[in-house]
Amino acid sequence: MPVNDCYLTDNAIKMKKTISILIILAVFVSCKEEVVEKPDRLITKESMVNIMYDLSLLEAIKYQNPNSLEVHKIDPSAYIYEKYKIDSLQFAQSNKYYASDYTGYKDMYDQISKRLEKNKAAVDSKIKAEKKKKKKTIPAKTPLPASSTEIDSLKKKQLNQAKFINSKWPLYTDEYLKIRFLKRF
Repeated sequence: MPVNDCYLTDNAIKMKKTISILIILAVFVSCKEEVVEKPDRLITKESMVNIMYDLSLLEAIKYQNPNSLEVHKIDPSAYIYEKYKIDSLQFAQSNKYYASDYTGYKDMYDQISKRLEKNKAAVDSKIKAEKKKKKKTIPAKTPLPASSTEIDSLKKKQLNQAKFINSKWPLYTDEYLKIRFLKRF
């Protein structure tokens, strides 16, 4: 009898191994299947990235200046639907489909983040350029002289300064200094 007991335990161990291998195999096979079915009117991945980018911009605008969208009578959802010629159901189904694939959805968000950073850098450089331009175009405020004698004395003083500069730095010609002097008035 002891021989039969060993035989049963060996078969039981083999059966347990076989069942556990089948269970593991079933888990791996089931993970490869799509959890969400592909919708009939699926928005392309590139269009979905563009839509999500526009939505993030609209959310940023809403966060920074909540009244700006209301003042201009912009409904973010309606704007997106009209711009990309989609409807809410199509967007919801496509978003659900892409979100079911975690790595793909993360890649989409990474693309959006890179695009936002790139555009932020471009906007920041434009803002700096405009600030520099405003500083150059806005002249320094100097009080206006009250009478014509003060104007004449001011002109004489500036001409004397120009002659002094011309004697010290020959690169400044009289013509250049006259132009600079006349631009002040």
